Amino acid sequence: MIERFFRIEHLGQPRYIVERNGMRRLVDGDIFGNYNIGAPVASDTQRLLAPVSPSKIVCVGLNYKDHAAEVKKPLPDEPLIFIKPSTSVVGPDEPIVLPENVGRVDHEAELGVVIGRRASRVRENEAHEYVFGITCVNDVTARDLQIQGAGYTRAKSFDTFAPVGPCIARGIDYSGAQGLTVEGLVNGARRQFSSTRELIFGIPALIAFISANMTLLPGDIVSTGTPAGIGPLNAGDRVTIKVEGVGELTNTVRSTDSIDR
Repeated sequence: MIERFFRIEHLGQPRYIVERNGMRRLVDGDIFGNYNIGAPVASDTQRLLAPVSPSKIVCVGLNYKDHAAEVKKPLPDEPLIFIKPSTSVVGPDEPIVLPENVGRVDHEAELGVVIGRRASRVRENEAHEYVFGITCVNDVTARDLQIQGAGYTRAKSFDTFAPVGPCIARGIDYSGAQGLTVEGLVNGARRQFSSTRELIFGIPALIAFISANMTLLPGDIVSTGTPAGIGPLNAGDRVTIKVEGVGELTNTVRSTDSIDR
């Protein structure tokens, strides 16, 4: 059974709801521990929040064969990892804010893996036991800064540079031979379209590699890389990330100058 966990603003507080067979109900307790399913809720009137508050997002660079070809780089021998801070996370419909004087800023559509339990030195064949579900991530990147040598951390860690959502989907076969489609659209026009079949390092291998370097905590996200088709964002754009089985994550783009001070 496929379940989708949404985090909403309910009576002024963040609460989880779960969607099963088209019915949405409140969740009582900790989704990463013990919880019960409560009363039905009409969630379409509630504001969606980022579905998780991670201590960190561990991202993987250059992990799609088609993207490596696009940027004319050789396939890596091991995963290239970097971290986006928790302060870069925003939820559905929240704005991506373009920083001043950084030049081109790109969208990067990605499948995010939400960790469900503390993970340290996990064996690859046991990695699935540590996965709570999957979500959509937009690994927003200040491309000019990255090209100029500022490094992954600075280029990708600005506030609002990690939209996540709209939910965490459980029960989806993310390791099947057919793969899952990953799409990125700007103002309704598709820019990215690929499948996790193109991953250089699959999800179990990533969890094993990352957890050998650092402990992953419940709610942390492993963002598995972006396919070909990355491109710039401009103030006024609407960018949508789609991951098969999860849904659509849409955010508007604003300039810093448009923010009320």
